[in-house]
Amino acid sequence: MKKFITTVKNIFSIEDLRIRILNTIGLLIVFRIGSFVVLPGVDPSRLGEAASGIFGLIDTFLGGSFSRASIFGLGIMPYISASIVLQLLTVGVPYFQKLQKEGESGRKRINQITRILTILITFAQGIGYITATIPDEAIMIDKTLFMVSALILLTSGTMFCMWIGEKITEKGIGNGISMLIMIGIISALPGAIISESLSKGGGGILLLILEAVILFFVVVGVVALTEAVRRIPVQYAKQVVGGKVYGGQRQYIPIKVNASGVMPIIFAQSLMFLPALIAQIWAESSDIAAYIGTTFSDFTSWQYNLVFALMIILFTFFYTAITVNPEQIAEDMKRNGGFVPGIKPGAPTSEFIDNIISRITLPGSILLALVAIMPAFAIIAGVSGEFAQFYGGTSLLIMVGVILDTLRQIESYLLMRHYEGMMKSGNMKNDPSSYAVA
Repeated sequence: MKKFITTVKNIFSIEDLRIRILNTIGLLIVFRIGSFVVLPGVDPSRLGEAASGIFGLIDTFLGGSFSRASIFGLGIMPYISASIVLQLLTVGVPYFQKLQKEGESGRKRINQITRILTILITFAQGIGYITATIPDEAIMIDKTLFMVSALILLTSGTMFCMWIGEKITEKGIGNGISMLIMIGIISALPGAIISESLSKGGGGILLLILEAVILFFVVVGVVALTEAVRRIPVQYAKQVVGGKVYGGQRQYIPIKVNASGVMPIIFAQSLMFLPALIAQIWAESSDIAAYIGTTFSDFTSWQYNLVFALMIILFTFFYTAITVNPEQIAEDMKRNGGFVPGIKPGAPTSEFIDNIISRITLPGSILLALVAIMPAFAIIAGVSGEFAQFYGGTSLLIMVGVILDTLRQIESYLLMRHYEGMMKSGNMKNDPSSYAVA
């Protein structure tokens, strides 16, 4: 406890770090306040039940602003959609590949295109959001006027959320966009704990403690999955420049076991609602369609979780293939005079790295699928739905990833000022930033 208090004092004794933390807290407070400001012309008491299905997942990411018809009702989700589209375009479209290789100027151009695409996506999603989630009886003004004003406010709200995220990244601590998603998820945690406590009653305190212990080990497992890397040794040839010898030392390229992050779960989850929706069309005329609709509407059924897990495994291989380029890594190593010991530079090195990625992606994808279906097992075991979402899935992976990233940044500030780090060794375990990436 004494070490923890000393570390906190050290953190706030660094002026730059203290200002960044306070900036982050202030901007997050503004974001949370905005999520409670309802669109003008809407009666909140007539909005109906909380969002479910894919809408419920979005509502979780946005901290409830989606179901409240807030001016931040779409949050930064359109920006994330635009970023994913641009990321996929950089893989298959030569123009975007060229921009990506142009350095800072190319990144600025890609950012501009992302912002323009965000506005277009926000308008499209805003129309669907207004018509699908806000009932007519909740609209108190002329519907056409409401549609126009709501679209303008939703678009402005999304751009403001994007600005908040960029300011947190620039003047705060951690990745701003990820931080906004995390704070939305965490905002549901107190209510989930209270709901779980009330459902257990006075005699269920031991069961509640057991659930907390299991949750702790689940979090530890997710941290291990997030941080696990396979280190590829790289040897750099010695070079004499101006009478000084450079290189000659061995470094490592860290290849993450879960290089795709939460994207496979998001992709798979967005598609898992299609079977039930399609089956509803023929549910009355076909027993098989009715069975499919019932089965895939229940995300605790073994059929749903089996298909869900298989889709996550497939999407993990797909997303890893488009985000990790062995040929580019091998080319960068060769350009910098590096080589893997025992492997020839060029194509053999690319094949060697590709084989390693294939080997570690399979266990990584299986573990990721297991994490994704953990909430279903928690509900089957008797945990309430609100609390079960923290036992795995997208929510837990995002929270763990953002918290670890933020801790790394704080750690680097402490070590730069010659303070002892937050971990006992003074360096966070498996920190990829401590390895040299060719």
